[in-house]
Amino acid sequence: MWLLVCGAGCVLALCTVLFVETYAAVRRPESPAPGVARQRIAVLVPAHDEELQIASTLRPITAQLAPTDRLLVVADNCSDATAAVARAAGAEVIERRDPDRRGKGYALDFGVRHLEADPPEVVVVIDADCDVGPGTLDRLVRLATASARPVQSLYLMRAPGGAGFSVRVAEFAWIIKNQVRPLGLHRLGLPCQLMGTGMAFPWPLIRSTTLASGNLVEDMKLGIDLAMAGAAPLFSPDTLVTSVFPVSDEGLRGQRKRWEHGHLLTILREAPRVFLAGITSLSASLMALGLDLAVPPLALLTMLTAVIGLAALALALLAGQFLPLMLAALAVALLAASILRAWWQFGRRTLSAGDLARAPLYALRKIPIYAGFLMSRQMEWVRSKRNGEQ
Repeated sequence: MWLLVCGAGCVLALCTVLFVETYAAVRRPESPAPGVARQRIAVLVPAHDEELQIASTLRPITAQLAPTDRLLVVADNCSDATAAVARAAGAEVIERRDPDRRGKGYALDFGVRHLEADPPEVVVVIDADCDVGPGTLDRLVRLATASARPVQSLYLMRAPGGAGFSVRVAEFAWIIKNQVRPLGLHRLGLPCQLMGTGMAFPWPLIRSTTLASGNLVEDMKLGIDLAMAGAAPLFSPDTLVTSVFPVSDEGLRGQRKRWEHGHLLTILREAPRVFLAGITSLSASLMALGLDLAVPPLALLTMLTAVIGLAALALALLAGQFLPLMLAALAVALLAASILRAWWQFGRRTLSAGDLARAPLYALRKIPIYAGFLMSRQMEWVRSKRNGEQ
């Protein structure tokens, strides 16, 4: 019974964090950008074999640059024409060759070291398969300048036209993770996690930060390191960077595996450390970040809550012990309320009510990914196949 009490208590705590974040998230009118001067920036685009997407990514970025700004593409271990296409689009391009040290973190470090000869005031990181919304760069730069902290834009992944049920559910789960939860933290005056693209850094911060690593979720690790150093990231809900989920099953599976395994490993390694650091330093920002980090992917949280709930129900029926069942029932209620609230306010255009009712089936399909984390977890960065690639 006490083992189930501990399990149910942990799940209840995680569902409570999700509930608070979800119900704090409220749509609001766009707020004016800080009244500070627009600083000179460098947009840093790490790219690995992105010849099909890089031109469309650079086009909206170039349209938002001032004459003194720089657009730097790091063609990292490329075997295609990424560098040539980026140069033709007007970008400054540097090429990196080091097949033994792969991953976006190494590419970012290479780019930042290159910028040291003529440093900007702010560095903005945009992935090579993204679309940058109008006005996004200006707002990010002004916020980073005014706060002297990293700023994270809203980053959404879209399902391609005609996408199936699984991809639509994945888009909704992404909305909860990257829009609803950060918006709730923002409304509470708390920091957010970094999301890998649409990130703006004041130069002194990015220059002094360790970037060179093959971490599967280098963005999460970078945000944690900066928060522990006293510069927790801010969320900018009025900016937008978007990307599209891979069409191919192989690309989608590879992307999910990398994200999920990296996320779970970060939870185990970093969430307790960050939360305890917040307690010892009496920092609400670090405590909130630690709790937010501890919340697992939505599919896994749903499965954990269901398993604990069923076990608690069996214990109640067989042994008459009802405390675990009470805790588990409350966790189920909070989880359901969070998902319904997020869907009603943010997800109805993405997912129909019928699809939402079938969403638990999506969670079951991810069991092999979580089993793989226990038995053969992915430790090295592997690029996902993009749309249009064979």
